[in-house]
Amino acid sequence: METLTDPTALEQMPRRIGILTSGGDCPGLNAVIRGAVLKGTEVYGQEFVGFLDGWRGMIEGDCITLDRARVRGLAKEGGTILGTSRIGPYRTEAGQPENILRTLAEQGVDAVIAIGGDGTMRAASLLRNDGIPIVGVPKTIDNDLDGTDYSFGFDTAVSIATEAIDRLRTTGNAHKRCMVLEVMGRHAGWIALHAGTAGGAHAILIPEQTESLDQVCEWVISVRDRGRSPMVVVAEGFTLPDMDGAFSDKGLDGFGRARLGGIGEMLAPLIEEHTGIESRATVLGHIQRGGVPTAFDRVLATRLGLEVVELVARRQWGRMVALRGTDIISVPFDELAETKQVPVGRYHELRAIFG
Repeated sequence: METLTDPTALEQMPRRIGILTSGGDCPGLNAVIRGAVLKGTEVYGQEFVGFLDGWRGMIEGDCITLDRARVRGLAKEGGTILGTSRIGPYRTEAGQPENILRTLAEQGVDAVIAIGGDGTMRAASLLRNDGIPIVGVPKTIDNDLDGTDYSFGFDTAVSIATEAIDRLRTTGNAHKRCMVLEVMGRHAGWIALHAGTAGGAHAILIPEQTESLDQVCEWVISVRDRGRSPMVVVAEGFTLPDMDGAFSDKGLDGFGRARLGGIGEMLAPLIEEHTGIESRATVLGHIQRGGVPTAFDRVLATRLGLEVVELVARRQWGRMVALRGTDIISVPFDELAETKQVPVGRYHELRAIFG
């Protein structure tokens, strides 16, 4: 989208914008903030504030000034300088839209940029319907947010998981063990699929496609019989046919959902029991979220930050910037209905070479 030049539109353009980061952190959040602030201040003369700790900061009016000096050098920084939380609007009296509008007016904020995943975009859509001038930027390492081909943070998570596979294969080869690596992916197996492919895994197990223990063991034995050490990559949301739901023994998260993690540690002893091959599990966990973003994620996040400012300048509320092919476009919140899962065909083209 080209820079806005229409004099009337420029006169009506929001002048003071609030930015928040909500949900799980991921590499690239700071690059979005930097891109938006630099574009808005240098091109449109806008002012920016950052709401602290996600929706909480917006609800309570807790914010800091964001200017060129404050975002200097942020493209390479992981995490988020604004902090994040699992707190959402509508849950308390202060989080009701009329109170949020009052708080925004007290802070002189004309528009809000929400950076987050599916939960954040759903909340933003509800707020827009209740009169909050808001736009969104997609964020999730799981790459499961509908409407965009890729979300920043995903490439970094895949790179980290791929390096873990490479390292596990060397120790697995040394001991002739089966190594099981568990990666994130509650509802979608994109990280497992991409990292497993890049790392040459002998089996990739994802939430979208159930596989029996017998089948997994058949692949593992096939690898052993060729004189290799099996490498299995499993997403945290994967289930065996006889399981009622994804493995969880860690209680509930801030949204009341089961905290996943541990399917790899459950699978490894089962594989060892059924095959006789010594097996070890590694749960990668939050390591996938941490550290500096890859070059791809820095570029994508910066481009999304630049483009979301154009949505604000044009007052195109209720929309989210997105990557389609190599272009940055925008899509309405209303179109973000379903989790973007791995297509059956994508999985089966790789399944043919498992074992």
